[in-house]
Amino acid sequence: MTSNQDYILQVRNLTKTFAGIKALNDVQLDLRKGEVHALMGENGAGKSTFMKILSGLETPDSGEISLSGTLLANKTVREAQRSGISMIHQEILAVPELTVAQNIFLGRELTHWLPGWLDNRSINQQAEKLLNHMGATINVRAKMKNLSVAEQQMVEIAKAISNNAQVLIMDEPTSALSYKEVDVLFKLIDELKQKGVAIIYISHKMEEIRQLADTITVLRDGNYIGTYPANELDTHSLINLMVGREINNLFPEASSQAGREVLRIENLTRQDAFSNISFTVHEGEILGIGGLMGAGRTELARAIFGLDRPESGEIYVKGQRIDITSPQQAIRTGIGYVSDDRKGWGFIPELSIKHNLTLASLPAHANGTFIDAKRETESAHKMIRELRIKTAGPDQKIAQLSGGNQQKVVIGKVLLASPSLIILDEPTRGIDVGAKFEIYKLIRQLAADGVAIIVISSELPELIGLSDRILVLEKGKQTALLDKAEASQEMILRYAMPN
Repeated sequence: MTSNQDYILQVRNLTKTFAGIKALNDVQLDLRKGEVHALMGENGAGKSTFMKILSGLETPDSGEISLSGTLLANKTVREAQRSGISMIHQEILAVPELTVAQNIFLGRELTHWLPGWLDNRSINQQAEKLLNHMGATINVRAKMKNLSVAEQQMVEIAKAISNNAQVLIMDEPTSALSYKEVDVLFKLIDELKQKGVAIIYISHKMEEIRQLADTITVLRDGNYIGTYPANELDTHSLINLMVGREINNLFPEASSQAGREVLRIENLTRQDAFSNISFTVHEGEILGIGGLMGAGRTELARAIFGLDRPESGEIYVKGQRIDITSPQQAIRTGIGYVSDDRKGWGFIPELSIKHNLTLASLPAHANGTFIDAKRETESAHKMIRELRIKTAGPDQKIAQLSGGNQQKVVIGKVLLASPSLIILDEPTRGIDVGAKFEIYKLIRQLAADGVAIIVISSELPELIGLSDRILVLEKGKQTALLDKAEASQEMILRYAMPN
């Protein structure tokens, strides 16, 4: 029998209400030293609220939190950190104008012997040492705003680890990382476990949970469902506990066949990003693109969509050579793009669902220079219905939706422009298994309707489960174009890893 002394963190009957709705209802948690404890549930299950309370961002209505046997009263983020609780947030909380090193030591700045003078040399040295240990080659003097999403995520991980926490909360820490960076993170987690650090791990990637978790706690609709030894739950049972219903096959069966050529890329090159890339995509076909961080996947997508200009090479759309110089031209040509950075590039948080949905197709919703409000509302209702977006209505702010429903709005925005080709960069990043299933069904349906689709993904099961063919990139070079029958995780990694 386990005694209270075996636990570093204990939570009892935690409850939190927002606007009369219970986000958490009598939630429990017991966390041991040196344990990876997975917290599982769909978006809206209460995971983020729970973690915000533990890290001092929110105050509970009732319940108790004990750390090493000491009852913790209402606390701030800084007090939580001082008590030994640190958190890696799913949404990157960085100061864009500060350097990497300054962000890592934000609030814990190192100073000279002179009061008030920052010791930037020591800050840079310690930040560099920490990132080198993590295997991250990031310039510590670079401003955060100039980093990629994946690089910013590595900095956030470094910041949390540098706090020397007793309890480390990791909320979707690999959502922006490639296979190589994930492997580095998992080794760091093992090191932390050996040092006795307790880790609360939140992820929608089932293979990660299977690999890392010692214990699993499941929440559903704010309620505590149960805590289980990880080795007693298979993936099917875990999904059923999370969603409260049967999901037997995460990847729907393909029902489309490749038709006419929609996109042809010939020897496309952009300096320091990718070189001599060639492939085709056809109607009803899903082409996957895989590779490590820095392989050039996103850069290639941006070049096709007109966000960046390639130095050489040719782009053909439906057999016609096109020089795409802007996203507006790409949209007119029939190309849609869903960015890997949903909040940075995908939508405008302060706008409503309706206004976000029609952003890419305003000419189709206007009479001359004026927006036709009725037509816009009708289109929004149609897309909400077809994509099964959970919302109070088209005038609700998109910022109030779950990650999965925000992603549906971003995809809906692209669909309203009636594209013949859609590029989806990390389409299920940071969304739960139920929402993933809905997105996968949507992708399959679009292919069945004859849309050509490119899926860029760091999740190998997703890449293999959706794609008809898979293009593999390694440091900007095309190393393989695999048919579905020959594609496996081992094969993709073999071509994605440097020789």
